[in-house]
Amino acid sequence: MSTKPNDTTDYSIEEKTIALYELQKIDSKIDEINKLKGELPLEVQDLEDEIAGLETRIANFTLELDNISKNIKTKKEEIELSKSQIKKYEEQQNNVRNNREFDLLSKEIEYQKLEIELCEKKIKEGTAESKVKKKQIEDAKEILEGRKIDLANKRSELDSIDEETAKEIDILQQQSVEAEKKIDDRLLSAYKRIRQNVYNGLAVVTVQRDACGGCYNRIPPQRQLDIRLSKKIIVCEYCGRVLVSDLLDDEQA
Repeated sequence: MSTKPNDTTDYSIEEKTIALYELQKIDSKIDEINKLKGELPLEVQDLEDEIAGLETRIANFTLELDNISKNIKTKKEEIELSKSQIKKYEEQQNNVRNNREFDLLSKEIEYQKLEIELCEKKIKEGTAESKVKKKQIEDAKEILEGRKIDLANKRSELDSIDEETAKEIDILQQQSVEAEKKIDDRLLSAYKRIRQNVYNGLAVVTVQRDACGGCYNRIPPQRQLDIRLSKKIIVCEYCGRVLVSDLLDDEQA
């Protein structure tokens, strides 16, 4: 004897059909509950992604700001070094033996002065860039705080719905497991595939006013009879949904 959960050996086509329709009704109820959440799960995910992005951006800006500060500090140290070099060369000029040595020292002094000017330019640019980075960090933090408040509100709203519907969802999921036990794997797989491919999640529909309850195309009388007899699984030739008799609603009312 098979020990798999979906052992359908003892179930007739009619019982499988009824179980399939029951499963559809259960899943439709779950779909309705999920509709209460609307776009909340997606909105929560989007906010979480945006917050993660903002935190990464702030971290990158902060790292860049630290590097700018280090560069400014380095340039200031280089300025002090150049100043000390200039002072040393100026003292050496007082003890030169000829014009050639004096000119060489003058060139060194001029070079160090140019280095100071270049460092001062870099410091000025770094200071301006530092202000921009600080403003970017400030703006990003302000947006981040707003998004965190939005996320907290959305999560609270979503948690409230989950809390209100948790018991009902649990019961429906248990019913779903019981219904699936009467459906063979191949049919169950087809059912789930159809549900994914139709906009309203209805993979199993009744015949309504001689037409498919999913796409509303007319069902021939002989095919309707076959559907009511439940001797085999019948699908709509137009939309591919599984068709069941509307009498099932009367029996289960």
